[in-house]
Amino acid sequence: MLSITVVAVVFGVVFLAELPDKTALAGLMLGTRYRASYVFAGVAAAFLVHVTLAVAAGSVLTLLPHRLVQGIVGVLFLLGAAMLLLKKDDDEEEQARKPADQSFWKVAGSGFMLILVAEFGDLTQIMTANLAARYDDPFSVGIGAVLALWAVAALGILGGRTLMKFVPLRLITRIAALVMLALAGFSLYEAVA
Repeated sequence: MLSITVVAVVFGVVFLAELPDKTALAGLMLGTRYRASYVFAGVAAAFLVHVTLAVAAGSVLTLLPHRLVQGIVGVLFLLGAAMLLLKKDDDEEEQARKPADQSFWKVAGSGFMLILVAEFGDLTQIMTANLAARYDDPFSVGIGAVLALWAVAALGILGGRTLMKFVPLRLITRIAALVMLALAGFSLYEAVA
């Protein structure tokens, strides 16, 4: 049976934890380049997979070594920053103006894979597992977590579309790469500290 109280508590906790996380940044970057509905479809599917894994695993995910998870996350951030900085800029602006040229499966698949890899073992996934173990109500916890993650993703994607009207894509890409480098440094520091 669905507990609205558990859904609300989980939504609030997961939403606040995920808001400053890399999901909003990833959504913003994808939202500046591709059709928002296509990006959201892929991102939403990836979050559904993550929440399902977290709820099914319960508290087992909390047993993963924190240093290992932080090290992997740090390396993934470094790779993401490198990809952003080394990408050719010649046709980025043109692609950003014509997002309809991208196929649904390509865009949704990109969003799905980015979130699937970047969010695995993330704080909110572990938090969702903890909440599922605590409340012993996997359905309500799953609904609350999925809705919170979808809300953050939608904010990031729509924010990216709005931002494109005022700021050049090249500048957004450079700033995103710098943020990823900072997050990589922080994650790698946590892995070795």
